[in-house]
Amino acid sequence: METAPILDRPVDHRELMALDRCDSCGARAWVRAVIGPSELLFCGHHAAVHLDALRSTADFIQDDRDQMPA
Repeated sequence: METAPILDRPVDHRELMALDRCDSCGARAWVRAVIGPSELLFCGHHAAVHLDALRSTADFIQDDRDQMPA
């Protein structure tokens, strides 16, 4: 089974902005998962919850959680 690479800068990387919101709860998004023509945005919490499943289904994952304020 192939898993999606977690890339620091995917080919179609775009900066996640403060206006980008988690599709699960509406908090600021720090992770973007691209699946086909669609994308899902997740806050740090929901990214951690769903990351294993995303790795097996996403075309790629942009993980900017290292930029979260402490």
